[in-house]
Amino acid sequence: MNVVAADSALSSSPVGGLVQSPPAERANVLLAVAQAVAAHADLGALLRDLAASLGDHLPPGYISFALLDVASHTGKLQFLEPVGRAAPPHRDDTPTELPANESPTAHVWDTQKPLWLDATAGGDGRFPILQAAYIKQGVKAACFVPLSTPRRKLGAMAFASYRPIVPAPGDVDFAMQVGRLVALAVEGALTRQELQRANERLAAEKLYLEEEIRIDRRSDEVVGQSAALQEVLQQIEVVAPTDSAVLITGETGTGKELIARAIHRLSRRSDRTFVKLNCAAIPTGLLESELFGHEKGAFTGAVERRVGRFELADGGTLFLDEVGDIPAELQPKLLRVLQEQEFERLGSAKTLRVNVRLIAATHRNLAKMVREGKFREDLYYRLHVFPVHLPPLRDRREDIPELVRHFVHFYSRRFGKKIDTIPAEALRALEQYPWPGNVRELQHLIERAVILSPGPELRVPLSELVVSPVESAVVPPAGASSRSWTLKDSERELIRRTLEECNWVVGGPQGAAARLGLKRTTLLSRMKKLGIQRPGSSRVE
Repeated sequence: MNVVAADSALSSSPVGGLVQSPPAERANVLLAVAQAVAAHADLGALLRDLAASLGDHLPPGYISFALLDVASHTGKLQFLEPVGRAAPPHRDDTPTELPANESPTAHVWDTQKPLWLDATAGGDGRFPILQAAYIKQGVKAACFVPLSTPRRKLGAMAFASYRPIVPAPGDVDFAMQVGRLVALAVEGALTRQELQRANERLAAEKLYLEEEIRIDRRSDEVVGQSAALQEVLQQIEVVAPTDSAVLITGETGTGKELIARAIHRLSRRSDRTFVKLNCAAIPTGLLESELFGHEKGAFTGAVERRVGRFELADGGTLFLDEVGDIPAELQPKLLRVLQEQEFERLGSAKTLRVNVRLIAATHRNLAKMVREGKFREDLYYRLHVFPVHLPPLRDRREDIPELVRHFVHFYSRRFGKKIDTIPAEALRALEQYPWPGNVRELQHLIERAVILSPGPELRVPLSELVVSPVESAVVPPAGASSRSWTLKDSERELIRRTLEECNWVVGGPQGAAARLGLKRTTLLSRMKKLGIQRPGSSRVE
């Protein structure tokens, strides 16, 4: 394929020039083109109307345009339309994306000059992929002109002919004028599409943020001064300014979302949206739509277009909680969007590009799941760029008093109560409890305690800790064997100590029943069952 500069017109034409109409009529043709491509929002419809207006003025072949991906500098074919009563080429014979060094679109975009390709002679190797495609299609010649406006460079438009033509005087200038008109129309269509996407995203973001406000936000700050927690905070200070993926691991209830929000606040994306999605809370069949969105009619029930979480988080941070619950069939698509930052909505073939920082969290052992074949290894390593492990609450017991005071203040203000005192024995019991539900369990217990407290002293329902099936709530007394110490022993010891502190008064506002968060009759029943009696007496008050 010989490549000839289009502005150096050849002296003869074996079959004729590119434009079949005489020079005197070309002004009317340009007017028809301008009217055909004006005010289009759909690029496919724009090209169809353009082909209809030029169909009688071009040799049999097709016209197409490709937009340049600035990031990769590759030309991507957008649409192709036959002209001159020709049949369109087979789709498999048409390359849709060409690398920069083999792309006429990239060449025209760089030089901003037209390019004429003569496919009737032997090629010089500059565009081998396109040359092979033209041979299959039967294309003999093609003219590429830049699609550019005063504001931006878009790509290139091509006129391909099945006849072996060469440019006649005025052909290339005519093609350039058509290219300028089409460029303005394409820019307008792209601008309208961008505005539509922006409006959809803003509407979805508004709904999302309104939902976030309605959701009961417990707290947005990390509380604690333990060495284990401070190590975590140092890690997030290091990784937050980067755009690297973060994988937060830890038991349920340790505050993984809180850490994710802290990373977002410390990042360069803090002025953009923090979007979250719990992958375990969405049915498998709907998870793909939640992540990537869908077009109207993409599936039963898709009555309107929906923006997905990746599109909603564009420019910001996406937090995927319980990422280990993502089904295997969806993992390749998630890997692609993490690597390429591009995806398609369900029901759409259009590729959308996003700029999203991903933070994932899980309580599962992903490395073990990879070994068992339940999680993709490549996705695991893509998520595991910067791991952060949150210690369970039992490994940072020194933070419990501060957490208790924090939650007491929070819920007292919410419920309009004034609680000034937290009993020392209650704090000791809370510090000794193993907290299988971690900070979330402590938070819910303090919320109930604030609700149950009628006065300024916090009444913690410590009995709820005793009946936990995980571990005992009370440390065995000195000399007791940890192996022989049972849950029943823990309950007996807690009730006995509480009765001693209340001077063995069971009922009343200052009695042991109220302090334990039990009814008087319930406590008496448990005392009888456990054989607890006041020393030197056979009855209790």
